[in-house]
Amino acid sequence: MAGKRDYGQFCGLAAGLNIIGERWTLLLVRELLVSPLRFNELLDNLPGVGPNLLTERLKMLAEHDLVEQLAVAGDGRAKLYRLTELGQQLRGPVLGLARWGMQFLSVQDLQADEIRPEWGIIAVQAMVDTDRLPEVDETYEFQVGDERFRVVVQGGAVSFVPGPAGGDDAGGPAAVVVTSDPDTFIQIGAGMLTAFDALAAGQIKIEGPADAIRRCTRMLGLH
Repeated sequence: MAGKRDYGQFCGLAAGLNIIGERWTLLLVRELLVSPLRFNELLDNLPGVGPNLLTERLKMLAEHDLVEQLAVAGDGRAKLYRLTELGQQLRGPVLGLARWGMQFLSVQDLQADEIRPEWGIIAVQAMVDTDRLPEVDETYEFQVGDERFRVVVQGGAVSFVPGPAGGDDAGGPAAVVVTSDPDTFIQIGAGMLTAFDALAAGQIKIEGPADAIRRCTRMLGLH
């Protein structure tokens, strides 16, 4: 792409930053890690990016096979943007960076910045400790604001699936259902709020059998 920065270094980190190091790119990936989205939905979730810059970033990610376009049923003009398998490989690095970055959030950020449910979802996913996954296959449903997603533990691995739990092949019914405001898990991850205080204040509601709740909270580092 004309004018694109290239570090010109024979280094894996430099090569990766050549692709995702431009402004807005990782935040765009963050949004698509939650769920596939239309162009206008991405614009709404990334205030300040502008349609031309968003088009440029999507084009660049598509050229590197990180993002693909899908047709929208019933709307011949609309396109849905989704991470490819290669793009999904960014989940670990992005969640690790989100987990690391939460320590720099402040009360001023909470008061001044807009908070979206998708960012709370990323905070929950970033809190999952893969060294503390349950030894049983289980599904945990999280309702963050108006958004729902599942943390599915199967065969010692974890996956994140958009939408509510059900009887399908993506984990089945939820053993635990966790409900919270969008900012609650961000505050917990940033050390502004303890899980105990959030529960006591009603900012988190956890439903399910006690043993399943223990497994879920331990996986999140809240036990």
